Amino acid sequence: MASLEQTRAAVEHIVREEWGQVLAALMGYVRDFDLAEDMLQDACVAALHHWPLDGTPLKPGAWLLQTARRKAIDRFRRAANFESKRAEFEMMIELEQQVQQEEEDTMDESIPDERLRLIFTCCHPALEEHARVALTLRTLGGLTTPEIARAFLVSETTLAQRLVRAKRKIKAANIPYVVPAPHLWPERLDSVFSVIYLIFNEGYAVTSGQKLSRADLCHEAIRLGQILCRLAPQESEAAGLLALMLLHNSRQESRIDNAGNLVTLECQNRHLWNREQIDAGVRLLRGALALGRLGPFQIQAAISAVHANAKRYDATDWNEITLLYGKLYELQPTPVIQLNQVVALSFAQGADVGLVALAELDEQGTLAQYQPYHAARADLFRRAGRMKDSAAAYQRALELTDNKAEQCFLEQRLLEVSK
Repeated sequence: MASLEQTRAAVEHIVREEWGQVLAALMGYVRDFDLAEDMLQDACVAALHHWPLDGTPLKPGAWLLQTARRKAIDRFRRAANFESKRAEFEMMIELEQQVQQEEEDTMDESIPDERLRLIFTCCHPALEEHARVALTLRTLGGLTTPEIARAFLVSETTLAQRLVRAKRKIKAANIPYVVPAPHLWPERLDSVFSVIYLIFNEGYAVTSGQKLSRADLCHEAIRLGQILCRLAPQESEAAGLLALMLLHNSRQESRIDNAGNLVTLECQNRHLWNREQIDAGVRLLRGALALGRLGPFQIQAAISAVHANAKRYDATDWNEITLLYGKLYELQPTPVIQLNQVVALSFAQGADVGLVALAELDEQGTLAQYQPYHAARADLFRRAGRMKDSAAAYQRALELTDNKAEQCFLEQRLLEVSK
């Protein structure tokens, strides 16, 4: 018999790791975001009651899905006495028929994969762009509101309001829960790409917790990217996005040492880089570029390929990377891209040049709450020999990160420059 603590840990793990797939499958039955989330939450509460007595199921996600479906039936049944709830009553009958057709021993079968439908529903053009991405990350990726808010550089309150408005819009506009016809894809693909890449980024550089990365989220994003490439082989940016994720992911094994400490790109053991993923990423990038429709993800993949093809850190072509970031800024003029270009420039022409460019970049203070900005300032000051300024910047970067691995790295650097 599992303890309550063990059960709670198991439920928390499922919520974190399988929430998106279970919720997407449940949406296929009830077709209502709020209802699906409510019923899945109720199923999690039921798990806390039953699993300590009965044991954790072989496939907990499937157990949660079936339990949530039964709870949805109960919800519809309670509302069936009202004429205004006729649609819910009809849905209840449909759900009951589906559940009755299943034998009890099917509880642990695989969960149907409805996630691609969920992505396109969340990325409907009737929704605001930021809301599309936020809603998909919340429902498909299972990310928390604070995690998504950090990714968007907005407050948690603002992000929560976007989520509420998005769900209301989907319900009011009766947005269908389907994968749209190919001719409707262009108006949604940019948001779909952003969703997948933000899921990958949350896995590659976790915003909070003990670990630097979460391989499950990276693999999920790559899998979704592969699905898109199969469905839209002529979409150059789909191939560019997948190439970028593979090239980044190829460095996973070298980013943490045996003690769990973060290892910077400069110090990584390149023999640990996954050459199979690098080769696959480079092939995808070449194929995308051959289509003749250059986009931001292809440029970012090209930057990552420059790093991947350098046999040593000091052999990196920083001038090429600086130029590529300039081209990327032409397509996406954001301060974050400018920051990356400044860092590349500092390696190409020196830390002092980088500091001048960095001062010009944030005259408006738009990056004041952006942790990588302060980490970059700290490193530039360190390389320029300005240790006091470096220490102050490292301290600010520390205040803005909740990730344990990053905190340990920044604390070590702060000690080094404070001597």
